[in-house]
Amino acid sequence: MLQIVTKSEKETENLGRELAAKLGPQSIVALYGDLGAGKTAFVRGLARGLGIKKKVLSPTFTIVNELSENGKTLIHFDMYRLGSDELFDIGWEDYLQRDCIIAVEWSEIVDDIYTGEEIRVRIEKLGDNERRISFGGNIDADFSL
Repeated sequence: MLQIVTKSEKETENLGRELAAKLGPQSIVALYGDLGAGKTAFVRGLARGLGIKKKVLSPTFTIVNELSENGKTLIHFDMYRLGSDELFDIGWEDYLQRDCIIAVEWSEIVDDIYTGEEIRVRIEKLGDNERRISFGGNIDADFSL
């Protein structure tokens, strides 16, 4: 498992940007971490890495945000207030068929939906600005950032 420590929100965002360059269509990034860990900052980096310049906000109240630009689409889910059943009710399986990248915050709540094809990103808050970011799941053995 690859682990990287970032020392600022910008470094966390840049790590997301680097990962985006390695993602193919229909990739799923399952994000795990406590409130304030940096999940949304990481997703903001994913968006920037895909060439999406639109503002990335946590979709806690809207549940899902779709960001499209330059022929790339990022679907950003927040499962904080939902469970697996509700995720299927809002069209999870339809999103999986699209040519897009899917990022899911609070994946621990819906962990049972995953098939093992997802990239798992665990973000742990070590201090005010420091984060330990661990990568697992469907990552090649030679994966590096």
